[in-house]
Amino acid sequence: MANILLVEDDRSIVSGLTEFLTREGFSVRSAPGQAGALELLAQETFDLALLDISLADGNGFAVCSAIKAQSRLPVIFLTASGDEFSTVTGFDVGADDYIAKPFRPRELISRIKNILRLTGGGGAVIPLGDVLVDTVKGSATKAGRELYLSALEYRLLLVFLNNRGAVLSRAQLLEQIWDAAGDFVNDNTLTVYIKRLREKIEDDPQNPRLIRTVRGLGYRVD
Repeated sequence: MANILLVEDDRSIVSGLTEFLTREGFSVRSAPGQAGALELLAQETFDLALLDISLADGNGFAVCSAIKAQSRLPVIFLTASGDEFSTVTGFDVGADDYIAKPFRPRELISRIKNILRLTGGGGAVIPLGDVLVDTVKGSATKAGRELYLSALEYRLLLVFLNNRGAVLSRAQLLEQIWDAAGDFVNDNTLTVYIKRLREKIEDDPQNPRLIRTVRGLGYRVD
């Protein structure tokens, strides 16, 4: 699972981005300003940094410069400062990519995965029995054979993996996957996708051992 440092002082953005990135299989740590970001960088290992320019203290340019002076950690600026000067300055201090707000969430994920592929970042392979999920490549294999999962099936699998050991109700699952294909997902559709996912990852879909049904409550992956 790739570990992302999010440096942003707008708490609503931090909350929304953290939830979204976690659903996509990433681990997220956040800091509101330059001092907090540098402290986290000294304490933990990250695979990528997402930086705003305007921070509670200091600025994103200084954080990027500090990162690049000490490591090859990839940096993406995610900021409302989309003017030419800010963009050029961002790249001049070492940014690997630059995205202006408002941004499209799926595009952000695509750019993150692309940079992680190029840099070899992220211990992104998550095992589930003989199924291996690569959250950087956005792929899954079973016993060495690639599984062809739809966007909703893949999102559903990530939700289970990110909540291992917890019982997830159907309402909780619907809340987390409804936008994976850009459409509303109803209860009947959820049933279909759980059935399809089990057919692809279970040895015996009629007696599932990976995605278990907890009668009257929901589903659980251990």
